[in-house]
Amino acid sequence: MLLDLELGGREVRIRDLEPADEQDVLALFDAAEDWFTAATGGPAAPGDVQSLYYGLPEGAAFEDKALLVVTVDGRIVGVIDAVLRHPTAGACSLGLFLVHPAFRRQGLGRLVASALLRELAGQDCTHVAASVAEGWQPGTGFLADLGFSFEAPRIPTNTHRNPGPGERPVVPARLRLDASAH
Repeated sequence: MLLDLELGGREVRIRDLEPADEQDVLALFDAAEDWFTAATGGPAAPGDVQSLYYGLPEGAAFEDKALLVVTVDGRIVGVIDAVLRHPTAGACSLGLFLVHPAFRRQGLGRLVASALLRELAGQDCTHVAASVAEGWQPGTGFLADLGFSFEAPRIPTNTHRNPGPGERPVVPARLRLDASAH
């Protein structure tokens, strides 16, 4: 996938994650220690990048996995892990949507999410499933602003990655897509 966008005169690109991106994604993970600590109870480790490639929810097909990076002016500042057609044919299951702390609250996440939601709706995707660590207010607010509805918190199961030792309950979130929206 390749989408070219613009934010405040800066070039934003959404593209497939490539093996050569591993060090830059690890640097992003290190910078986003606040999210990792909130979600898993500890900082990121090099194995977390590898887990992106291999983590797949039960019943999902590897060919439906999408690993994307977001670049701003050529620098990787975001990573997205999603599985298309999961858990049903008209769904997309989002495992990770992470933006570098220096680029948060500047409209980048909304720009990228809105563009991807339009793409999904155009591919006959009818709903998106996501989750947020219980108590992670930036993620809850972000999903709420996009129109997601929330369910009761639960212990993570069927994750796209190996659970961490301090894993917190997650709050499942759902969004019904309208082809004319976003």
